[in-house]
Amino acid sequence: MKLLVFVLNQEEFLEEVMGAYVEAGVPGATILDSEGMGRFLTYEIPLFADFKDFMKGNKPYNKTILSVIPDEKVIATLLPLIEEAIGPLSEPGTGIMFTLPVDWTHGLYHDGGKE
Repeated sequence: MKLLVFVLNQEEFLEEVMGAYVEAGVPGATILDSEGMGRFLTYEIPLFADFKDFMKGNKPYNKTILSVIPDEKVIATLLPLIEEAIGPLSEPGTGIMFTLPVDWTHGLYHDGGKE
């Protein structure tokens, strides 16, 4: 199993992204409001206030989506659907996606049975 983490920088595409998750067969996800380091440094720490010009055009907030998936095959279906909706993740300001291994779970439902 894998923990799929997707930081979506363009909040306005959240509905399309969730549609992609459903279409790819992702069984569930947790959506968190998040803030990038650049925004925090620029607006909250006066020492870095000069970064405001550098940060122009960047969205101040984003959504972080967490989901436990059975394996990386899901990503082969999900990634093209997401990039179709929001554009390539290789473009700056779009988002970042990665996985981490999950060694143990409790409380997940899979194929009608509890894991």
